[in-house]
Amino acid sequence: MRIIPAIDIIDGKCVRLTQGDYAQKKIYNENPLEVAQEFAGHGIQYLHLVDLDGAREGKVVNWKVLERLAAKTYLKIDFGGGLKTENDLQTAFDCGARQITAGSIAVKNPEMVARWLEIYGPEKIILGADVKEGKIAVSGWTETSDLDAETFILDYLEKGIQYVVCTDISKDGMMEGPAFEYYADLCHTFRQMKLVASGGIRNIEDLEKLIGIGLDGAIIGKAIYEGAINLKDLEKLC
Repeated sequence: MRIIPAIDIIDGKCVRLTQGDYAQKKIYNENPLEVAQEFAGHGIQYLHLVDLDGAREGKVVNWKVLERLAAKTYLKIDFGGGLKTENDLQTAFDCGARQITAGSIAVKNPEMVARWLEIYGPEKIILGADVKEGKIAVSGWTETSDLDAETFILDYLEKGIQYVVCTDISKDGMMEGPAFEYYADLCHTFRQMKLVASGGIRNIEDLEKLIGIGLDGAIIGKAIYEGAINLKDLEKLC
């Protein structure tokens, strides 16, 4: 299972939100590059980079952070937040992203995302399925759609998507453990999907349990920043 730390960006700074609430913002480091280099120094290979300004505003804001992290580390970065056009995607890849995550745009313009899959291929495009009470949330989690999460995922699997990042918003930033049963059900239902879990991971034991479920990856945020998971302990899982 891929171990994927997260860096969320607001105003160029490394932050974490609780349950996607921008009013519950905590700044952990004003220099995201320092954080990324620390990850890389412990043998971590992947990074989930989210432009929270972009997600809220509907346009990418923090291009320079992506470019700097990609240039100064060897981390394989997936980037999301505010991506809306083919030009946005090309710019993200030009700035060093290995993959992009299609979140709100996948709900609001599925034809566009289907086109991206055709142009760039399924290895480059990740579906962001942010789930709140079984429904898909959009716009930096500030809006909840009427789309059922499993129907949403199935529709995109039929379009050729392979990678899906699923975040249970109720768990995000709460340090109460991930939605183990939900992820196990998704893996059972969609066996061809490469599922990445996000939200609620609090310790190494949670990661080991997710490995047992058969996930492709797990995104870790607050547990690292609050010291509940030591980067040294992650080395043996990378």
